[in-house]
Amino acid sequence: MGLKGWLGHTAPFDFEQEYLPAPGVNKMRIGTPPVVATACLEAALDVFDLIDMGDLRKRSIDLTELFIQEIDKSCPMLKLASPRQPKDRGSHVSYHFNNGYAAIQSLIEHDIICDFRMPDLMRFGFNPLFIDYNDVLTASKTLALIMQNKKWNRADLKVKKFVT
Repeated sequence: MGLKGWLGHTAPFDFEQEYLPAPGVNKMRIGTPPVVATACLEAALDVFDLIDMGDLRKRSIDLTELFIQEIDKSCPMLKLASPRQPKDRGSHVSYHFNNGYAAIQSLIEHDIICDFRMPDLMRFGFNPLFIDYNDVLTASKTLALIMQNKKWNRADLKVKKFVT
């Protein structure tokens, strides 16, 4: 067999220990980013030279704390998977929910971009360069609406796609 890459795995976001090749030509994906995309990324990262990382971390904590507080109030059916202490987590927050995949699909329908991790994790990323407090409040209110009204409970939202 040729080179094995995580993008060529049958389920790359399951992060399984054993490599299971995807069917057909998809198994040939090795995960090397295109050179042009890498060059664009390098230029985009120049903004970090202008930012105080302490300020960035503080804002990251503020955003994730706000999200957790809002979800604690409105979504008791979700179980926090991320560490509650800010010093122990990064700029994302995850919750356990048995129908997490469907809930994430419903959030995506509402223009809230997040992702799902097997077996039941709903994962929310908070990039403090692009996300503000209003974005967090909008996401938490939308999630509360979806959870409280079981808007995730539709057959079409439960059909798993290759990537969330």
